[in-house]
Amino acid sequence: MSLGSEAPHRPDQVLTRRGGIVECLRAPAALFGAAAQLRGWLYDRRLLSCWMLDTPVISVGNLSAGGTGKTPMTAWLAREAFGRGLRPGILSRGYKRGSADANDEGQLLAQLLPDAIHIQNPNRVAGGMELERQGVDWIILDDGFQHRRLARQLDVVLVDASRPWGLPEPSSGGSPVCALLPRGLLREPPAALARADLLVVTRCDSLSPSRLDALQAELRRWAPGVGQALACHRPVRVRTLESGQWVEREPSFLDGLEVDLVSAIGNPQAFERTARDLGAQIAHSRSFPDHHRYKPSDLEGLGLRPLLVTAKDAVKLMDMDLPLHVLDVEFALVEGESLVQALLDALPVSARRSDRDALHAGLHG
Repeated sequence: MSLGSEAPHRPDQVLTRRGGIVECLRAPAALFGAAAQLRGWLYDRRLLSCWMLDTPVISVGNLSAGGTGKTPMTAWLAREAFGRGLRPGILSRGYKRGSADANDEGQLLAQLLPDAIHIQNPNRVAGGMELERQGVDWIILDDGFQHRRLARQLDVVLVDASRPWGLPEPSSGGSPVCALLPRGLLREPPAALARADLLVVTRCDSLSPSRLDALQAELRRWAPGVGQALACHRPVRVRTLESGQWVEREPSFLDGLEVDLVSAIGNPQAFERTARDLGAQIAHSRSFPDHHRYKPSDLEGLGLRPLLVTAKDAVKLMDMDLPLHVLDVEFALVEGESLVQALLDALPVSARRSDRDALHAGLHG
């Protein structure tokens, strides 16, 4: 028996199956879908109100419950703001934050963007107002597509090419299940994509050109007229923890190295595929539900080999005295960047930024 069998069952592993008792979840899924459509109808007709801030809001979201690359896209947008001389503020819910100052994604963003202001607040309106008080120029709303109470000027929706509707292909073959929660992982029907301003197909390199073309054509049917961009997650370095210090190496360091894989992310299959593509020899793979808080018992039996983890998992494992190897990836647009830049250029200028620019012009006029 492999060490990976000790890990708890992930919800997506159960929901991937067809037939049997899991199909009983289609009844509550129909109720969930009706409630989601009613809520959307109320917002579309302005029977439910949206709160408009003075600062431009960029929402980064998806349709499914799970990882599509929202955190890397959020970091990319924040760096884009810095490159334009702007002050970005990141607003997220802080899911499973507990008593900590930030959850795993918040801790990762703090490492990636130490100069960015980041607020985690389930009340997105209150969090946005706090960011305004701190004088940001853009508010980047992480996982905001379904949180329509806070108005946004740009709605970016990510679609993971390797599992566009949330669930992977079943091991027995055939098409993946496309269903709403709790039968599937969709939080809204695919038709909701028409509400987006931009679709970004992430992990586009996981599909053959023909399958990627087919997916893009399907997305155009659901969201006619909505622009699309393609992105991938490129491995950029491997960090190893040695004597309490991080040592950086090229991704090729993994070629031929025997490792144990551990992750608690939305798409562990993508992480494993990347590791194998880099030549890592995976002895055991152990995956946990997204945002899982590790306990020592979760990692029992590991440590004889290097433990290969994601940057998101590393922030939760650093204190466990394990031979951590962290695979860092970078979000990269490979097609459609000019469209993304044009949408960012079209964002309105916040009142505070206008005042600051006017003052700067007066001082140097």
